[in-house]
Amino acid sequence: MGTPTDRRAVLHVVTDPRRRGSQAFAHDLDVALRERGRASSIVALAGSGELDIPVLGPGRLHPRTLRALRRRAAGVGLVIAHGSTTLDACGIALVGAGTPFVYVNIGDPRHWAKDALRRARVGLMLRRATAIASVSPMGREVLLHAYRLAPERVRAIPNGRRPERFPPPDESDRAKARAELGLPAEATVLAVVGALAGEKRVALAIEAFGLLAGTEPASVGEHPQTPDHRLLVAGEGPERAALEALAERRAPGRVTFTGNLADPGPVYRAADLLVLSSTSEGVPGVLVEAGLSAVPAAATDVGFVRDVVVDGVTGALADVGPGPGDPRALVAAIRRVLADRDTMGRAARARCLERHAMETVVDAWIALLDEQRR
Repeated sequence: MGTPTDRRAVLHVVTDPRRRGSQAFAHDLDVALRERGRASSIVALAGSGELDIPVLGPGRLHPRTLRALRRRAAGVGLVIAHGSTTLDACGIALVGAGTPFVYVNIGDPRHWAKDALRRARVGLMLRRATAIASVSPMGREVLLHAYRLAPERVRAIPNGRRPERFPPPDESDRAKARAELGLPAEATVLAVVGALAGEKRVALAIEAFGLLAGTEPASVGEHPQTPDHRLLVAGEGPERAALEALAERRAPGRVTFTGNLADPGPVYRAADLLVLSSTSEGVPGVLVEAGLSAVPAAATDVGFVRDVVVDGVTGALADVGPGPGDPRALVAAIRRVLADRDTMGRAARARCLERHAMETVVDAWIALLDEQRR
């Protein structure tokens, strides 16, 4: 006997249960839909992580994983695929299954379009989706142009987070968070939140922090200063050992690595600003989380970061160039934020509440889901 199908139900699919951008958003959207009385569930293709999400199989595109996905999809009316690997998985597993899927594009689609073969493969999978949601209006335009998709199939729905999970801290909250993380109460704390992988370019943030903290001269002829600056790096990944060694050379004793955290809230409560040094991004969830916490950002001007970081208003943008990047440009952005930190933090929170609060985002998702059922 086949699985009974609830045509009102949706199934969210993420790559793995780690607490990263698309996974955190999918988890929050699943909860928000159920709170609105919608039938919703969530699964991960493979792997392990901090989020309580069932895992389907041993590998993201393993045959057992794809068969399990097809079986789970048979019991719902619609699948929502969050992230690039889930596009391939759903595009393969759901062929001929009768269950449509919507793809959520979190990153910058231009990252896929660098070679013709990859562009063709991604375009094929995108056309198998019944609809595509981009987290940015700019992302929607890139998708339409790069893949020649029908405009009515692609819409922009912002990345979102639950504001109640990221309230602005008072002094007591800040002191408690810093004590939990082993940070001095009176230090100026910069935070990096994300995977310790190449595209996040965390080495650039550490190089910039070394200059800012005064462990190296900022330019020829300048003397180092020793203000009480600390860098908090929350995340895990293949570059951790190398980054720890770099931190010890550039800013000995001033950089704390936390590994992955199930709840990043204490990091934002402890931080004076967020540093984002990536080479490529969509609309990073960490910027939304920090903004809701009234923490402004100094960020590289990549992808659709401008959706959250309005230069000189909610933070500062840095043009650091390609490759390893110029740490001095990032230092300049950090200093601009520190000079007006409180005002920028309030503006960041106001912008994120207006554009990225989950209550608003879920309204747009419900409208899209209802359209797919007509």
